[in-house]
Amino acid sequence: LFRGEPCVFADEGQYQQVLKSHRGIDSAVVISASGGKDAPHIVSHLLARKLRTCLLTCNGGSSAAKLLPASRVFVTQSIREPITYNTSTYMGMMLARTREDAKRIKQHLLKRVRPALRRVDFTKYSAFYLMVRPEFDLMREMFVTKFDELFGPRLVGRCYTEPQTRHAKTVVPWKGELFVSFGVKNKYFGTERLEIPLPPKAGPVAMMATGYYVIGCIQEQFPPWFKKNADQYAQFQKNLPF
Repeated sequence: LFRGEPCVFADEGQYQQVLKSHRGIDSAVVISASGGKDAPHIVSHLLARKLRTCLLTCNGGSSAAKLLPASRVFVTQSIREPITYNTSTYMGMMLARTREDAKRIKQHLLKRVRPALRRVDFTKYSAFYLMVRPEFDLMREMFVTKFDELFGPRLVGRCYTEPQTRHAKTVVPWKGELFVSFGVKNKYFGTERLEIPLPPKAGPVAMMATGYYVIGCIQEQFPPWFKKNADQYAQFQKNLPF
């Protein structure tokens, strides 16, 4: 969203230190799909520091949104999803910036990616190495996070760019790890390989959609660990002291 802009980034655990370290910050944008959890506290802290603050969210009626004038709250569309999925939420925000063609991305998934997965038995593997192009380096954390959310300790998910992979990421080989490369010809890494095509001139949304689709197909072949625990976790999360 802010590629090419003179700005710094921080999550909910780092933003106060970043503000101390970068005295020249004169405004802030809080990105929170729900506008809840940590967002109200962060917005309040920023306002107390007299920083011009905006909120990018999918919930215009959230606690964080109510702390700001309507002109500083930017709401993007989303659809209802299982807890933690956050596919439509952040994808909608990204589409507002990149203007990629969502219909073409969907057709790519159905016509090119799905056939490539049809005969793959993911249950043969306990670990998955996702390899992406360098321009999608910022997407890596999203894919690793998705593995953590859907599989916890049950399956391992790693993600690096192709140049990063050259630097000692495969010292310990294992046939139980499937190397999934996205728009990358993988000739050297891993003994078990799967190449997934990307659409021509793929942007961040196409990469996110393709990666999430493949991870979803992996999830589909394994026991429903996430589904069995999602409701219980949702209740647990409500009781956390945000």
